[in-house]
Amino acid sequence: MEHSGLPWRRDVHEEILTRLIGPRPGPGRRPAKLEELAAELHRLLGVPAFNPDSPQELLRALHRTGIEVRSTRSWELRGQRHPAIGPLLEYKKLARLASANGWSWLDSWAGAGRFRTEYVVGGVVTGRWASRGGGALQIPQQVRDAARADDGCRLVVADASQLEPRVLAALAQDEALAAAAQGKDLYQGIADAGFGGDRGKAKVAMLGAMYGATTGESGRLMPQLAKTYPRAIGTVERAARAGEAGQVVSSYLGRSCPPPSENWRRVQLSASADEQRRADAAARSRGRFTRNFIVQSTAAEWALCWLAEVRRRLRASAAAGTVVGELVFFMHDEVVLHVRQDQADVACALIEQAAAEAIRLMFGRIPVDFPLSIAVVGSYAEAK
Repeated sequence: MEHSGLPWRRDVHEEILTRLIGPRPGPGRRPAKLEELAAELHRLLGVPAFNPDSPQELLRALHRTGIEVRSTRSWELRGQRHPAIGPLLEYKKLARLASANGWSWLDSWAGAGRFRTEYVVGGVVTGRWASRGGGALQIPQQVRDAARADDGCRLVVADASQLEPRVLAALAQDEALAAAAQGKDLYQGIADAGFGGDRGKAKVAMLGAMYGATTGESGRLMPQLAKTYPRAIGTVERAARAGEAGQVVSSYLGRSCPPPSENWRRVQLSASADEQRRADAAARSRGRFTRNFIVQSTAAEWALCWLAEVRRRLRASAAAGTVVGELVFFMHDEVVLHVRQDQADVACALIEQAAAEAIRLMFGRIPVDFPLSIAVVGSYAEAK
């Protein structure tokens, strides 16, 4: 994938940047749209000279205007009522685009019509991949239209739908959850089985079970989820209790989470009331981590089996005389192939067969669906 690279049209990317933030500025200058927004912020906040790119200066300017926030994070700013908040949020969004995927990014990462990054295999503790340079695993929707297939070719974009809860069904061997997973929408299956058809409640409950959000709405819905899917919920609850006790948990194929730090262990031995509260909070935090670890790491293992099988089948086809295309991008539970237009249907079938083989390879023959969303597109932006 690093060798082939994701097809990338510099002219399209530059047109997107010019449309959203203005022409490429000179060294040390902001793009025109950001200059306009900065001037508007100075006027609306009544502070003529501050740098909105500096969190410290921006926070002081907000406080001087009476906007009492603890940080300049977007989620906190959205809760404020002031004429400057809208332009400020727009500035932050466009400034992020300019710094993360602007002209410097193009110069560094998208040469010769291809975006090439350096993948870090197993770079995350759960076994998921990371990337070194170019922000490959966080390509924003704003610039995805620049990822376009060459003439006579198409991009085949496939991702596994609702992978984590399906992996949990397989991991726990929960037949009831496996039954809910039959079809495209697992959350609707859960809703129909125990939440009166309310898909929103079912999704909140399941995500809470996997990520440890067991208070509030998630906590209220948890008893019904545990009653309906005792094996699945029991699996993540046991992982959470093990983490809280300082134990190590492992994925389906044996990847183990890191042990707690020595500082964590020292905190757990504390005697005073204040220190005990810290110990309880640290234990709960580790429990949330281990609860999620077993699901995320097993999902990463399945995705790698899928990726490897796609690669194997592409090579086998080429060796047999049929060049389907190239594997050009991978992101967590999504693969992208660059294929000849007349081979797009073959590529779709190959991807689905590879997913089925990955399930069989990891779990054997199980009654859990792992459906894929597959799009044959000219531009990466069309796949979402």
